[in-house]
Amino acid sequence: MKKLFALIATMGLAMFATTQVVMAQAEEAAEASGEGGITLIKRYFIEGDYIFMSLPLICLILGLAFCIERIITLSLADVNTKNLMKSVETAVNNKDVEKAKQICKATRGPIASIMYQGLSRTDEGIDIVEKSVSSYGSVQMGLLEKGLSWISLFIALAPMLGFFGTVIGMVQAFDDIASAGAISATIVAAGIKVALLTTVFGLIVAIILQIFYNFIVAKIEGIVNKMEDNSITFIDILVKNKIA
Repeated sequence: MKKLFALIATMGLAMFATTQVVMAQAEEAAEASGEGGITLIKRYFIEGDYIFMSLPLICLILGLAFCIERIITLSLADVNTKNLMKSVETAVNNKDVEKAKQICKATRGPIASIMYQGLSRTDEGIDIVEKSVSSYGSVQMGLLEKGLSWISLFIALAPMLGFFGTVIGMVQAFDDIASAGAISATIVAAGIKVALLTTVFGLIVAIILQIFYNFIVAKIEGIVNKMEDNSITFIDILVKNKIA
């Protein structure tokens, strides 16, 4: 039992010492004029074992791809709803449903699509229009949230893969101790360094993707709020003009 406690204490001290060494090396590298930030990242990527470091990197690349796709899609979907509603209201006030449909069809985004579906059912009564707007609004909401589950997966997977590298590094450290037949911080430092670097990299990837994820969710919530608000206004316009 004493040997076990001694081993754990030695491992803890070795991990602390290795952390200090890694931080000191990072500070020295940042201050050195001959090595920039990109070179430093490349060096730590190699030192952290490229096999285990590549797994969180793949999560970062795929996660960013989904994030960029969502940001572009949501930016295109977020149009000037005030001008759209004003144009549609003017056409409906003039009893020109076809013109209102053309305006919605020519405008990108979920709000215009929802109103187009509603205008297409005006001959079936206001109740059918409301159901059509509500149902198609749910469809558009699902399209806005497309790909979020994959981003969530990569956010959860990146630190797990980093911890996986940590476990492998600790196993390597114990193997080195077993091979040497002695407990020494120098012997286990290499394995612990791999463990620390993979964990740090996995957490960094998760943090980056989490920031993008929250931004995307906030963007979706804003568009959904506009959808709901404009859907109510749209129905009121139809009822006011007795179109449906």
